[in-house]
Amino acid sequence: MQVKKIAVYGKGGIGKSTTTSNMSAALAVKGFTVMQIGCDPKADSTKNLMSGRVIPTVLDSIKAKRADLTLDDIVFKGYRGVLCVEAGGPTPGVGCAGRGIITAFEKLEELKAFEVYRPDIVIYDVLGDVVCGGFAMPLRGGYAEDVYIVTSGEMMSLFAASNIAHAVSQFSTRGYARLSGLILNAKGVEDEVELVSKAAQEIGSSIVQYVPRHHLVQRAENQGTTVIESFPESDMSQVYLELAAKVAQPKILSQAI
Repeated sequence: MQVKKIAVYGKGGIGKSTTTSNMSAALAVKGFTVMQIGCDPKADSTKNLMSGRVIPTVLDSIKAKRADLTLDDIVFKGYRGVLCVEAGGPTPGVGCAGRGIITAFEKLEELKAFEVYRPDIVIYDVLGDVVCGGFAMPLRGGYAEDVYIVTSGEMMSLFAASNIAHAVSQFSTRGYARLSGLILNAKGVEDEVELVSKAAQEIGSSIVQYVPRHHLVQRAENQGTTVIESFPESDMSQVYLELAAKVAQPKILSQAI
């Protein structure tokens, strides 16, 4: 099976990492070998796959281990064997976080992470407020093929989604990643589905999955887990399993809800 490479973008605070982690967990439940790579200096993308544990970042490990660095120092197995990696970033106010992502990607390639672990699906969880420099890395160079944008009906979230979609379109003309749809992570905004559907049409896309607000999401996070792990029989787990099925089967991604 050819490796499927996905990048998930979205405004900070939109619930992108929560959505991504639940999607990774759901894909793992379906039998896929998944690698999730956190591309945010906060390095908290994978903690709910690691029972709340914040794993060492690639950048910190490079500084500490230097030539002795191995894949065991930067790749950790979480829930259902999901392979967790955090790129990390520089000390706040010092250096370029985007450059940190580039360094992390180069190190993963140097250590042949994809050849060693042979994931079916690689998911890049990317800070999406700024799509430039290192934060654009998943869009080019053969890293990601499909891009999903997590958004809500809030104005600033939709504004960010539009900017991200514009950036993706610039790269897609060069044969790089393509926008495969929006994931509506609902915030309870009035007429939210209609607002996001209209925004999706304006950028030439559609809503891939509607993720309702639900108290189980916060309950799972408080336990350091995903909904898939803590509440596998819940309606919310079914939502993430549906999303996972759509992501794994690109032929149905063009269908709007």
